[in-house]
Order: sequence, then C-alpha cells, then structure tokens
Amino acid sequence: MDLKSKIILIYGPTASGKSDFAIKLAKKIKGEIINADSMQVYRELKVLTARPSKNDLKKIKHHLYGFQNSKIDFSTGDWLKVAIKTINKIKNKKKIPILVGGTGLYFKALTEGLVEITAIPKKFRAKIRLLQKSIGQEKFYQKLLKLDPTIINHIKSTDIQRSVRAYEVKLFTKKSITEWYKSTKSKFKKKEFLKLYVDYPRKELIERINLRIKKMLDMGAILEVKRFLKLKISKNKSVSKAIGVNEIKDLIKKKIDKDEVIEKISIKTRQYAKRQVTWARGHMRSWKKIEPKRLNTFLKKI
Repeated sequence: MDLKSKIILIYGPTASGKSDFAIKLAKKIKGEIINADSMQVYRELKVLTARPSKNDLKKIKHHLYGFQNSKIDFSTGDWLKVAIKTINKIKNKKKIPILVGGTGLYFKALTEGLVEITAIPKKFRAKIRLLQKSIGQEKFYQKLLKLDPTIINHIKSTDIQRSVRAYEVKLFTKKSITEWYKSTKSKFKKKEFLKLYVDYPRKELIERINLRIKKMLDMGAILEVKRFLKLKISKNKSVSKAIGVNEIKDLIKKKIDKDEVIEKISIKTRQYAKRQVTWARGHMRSWKKIEPKRLNTFLKKI
C-alpha cells in the first residue's frame, strides 16, 4: 500500500485504542500525528481528556494537543485552519500526516470543507431566535418552509437550532443554506485521504472505558480539576462541559463519593461513545472499518 501521498484519518469512539494505533502506524511509515479531538486541544485538562503521555510524545511528533487556552473560544473553523497548515507543513517535510481523534465534525470539515457564510449581525440573529420562541417550533418551521422550501429534506421539523440558522441565513443573505453548503469544498482532493474507522465491539469498549476512568483518577484527574476550577472559566465554555469536570467538582464538594464519581463519569462516557458510533454510521459509511484484533494485521500489510 503506497501511503506517501496520503493524508491518513483515524476515527473511533473514546477508549477504542485509536491513539495507540496511530503511534504504531506513524512509526512504521514516518508519519506525524495531528489531533482531531475537540477537548484535547485545551491546555488545562490533560488527564481528563486522555491526551498523549510524555512517553507517547517522545516516540512520535504530535501536533495540536494542549495548545489552546481554555478561556478562549475555539471553533471547528479555527481547528480546520490550523489543521490544514499543519498537514501542509508535515507534507513539505516529506512525512505523512496522520489525524486521529473522536470529533466527527472535525473530520467532516476537513474532508468536505466548512461552509463560510456571510457574517450575520448579532441583533438580526437575536430577532430570529425571539421569533422562534414566541410562535413555537411548529409554526416557525412552517414559516421556514415558505421562506426556503429547499430545506424540507435537509432539516427535521423538530430541529430548532438548524431551523433558526436556515431561516436567518436565507433572510439575510437571500441564499438558501443548502446552496451555501453545495459550494463548499475541501482544500484537499478526495483521493488524498485514507479514512480508517476503529470499530470496537460495544461490550469490550465499555470494559475499556471503565478501566480508563479508574486510571484517570489514579493519574491525578482530581487535582487537575481542582486547578481548573481555580481558573473560574465560564460554564458556557466548551471545555467546562468536558466529561468528568462537574462530577469531580461534586466529589471535591463532598456531594458524592469516589465510587459515585466513577459510575457517573462512566455512564456519560458510554453515552458519548454511543453518539460517536452513531455519527460514524451516518457520516462515515465510506470509511474502512478495522476491528481492534485486525489492527496489527493492517500494520503488517503496509
């Protein structure tokens, strides 16, 4: 398999072993790893977000891990810009970029492009949100269909967020949101991507998740959250919603004990892993599925 001109993408649910696989692959093909996980970009939560260890970082060059201040918003668009620059930088060194992570939206943006809609004033957007709230979603969706009939097969009648977005885009830009998306393209050619999906059996994945959470607590997740809370970062920031922050916060306040923390984080992580798998089913049908037991076989064939 000739991988010299490829950009390798590795996706999988949390705790599926995709990061270890990426390191082994990078060693074999002279690759460098780029983070594609929305929580691992933040500097302040290393243990809780399962960022690569110091030992991992020594083995292979890693990019876009723990570089972002948690107090500053970091969008998919922000990630895409730095990811594209990093990919090109690695390719210029005659090495192979390997993107690994569990944020499906990042991969979608990279492979399909990210729509760049004209900026809409905040006051204008606020008026549309107020309209939706005042008349309710059912009537609002009917108004949206009259304004932009093309969205009927793209947005569900119950999807408030996307309905509001489609309404404001059409009203302000005079162009359907579906048209904006049609004109969006990736910065790279389709044939450049090698897309791999680590497909882990549900039962085994749950066992791995439980073990990971216990290990995180042993590795200092509680102390990490204590330090994080001292920063007084807004609850609305993405990083504040990282799985484990609120649960460990309750432990620190003695609202729950350690066993309850493990159980609550485990439940949330399993739910998150399920959403990741669901995303893959809907958006990654063309990706090559690899079962964990076949990862080493895949490496040998390269």
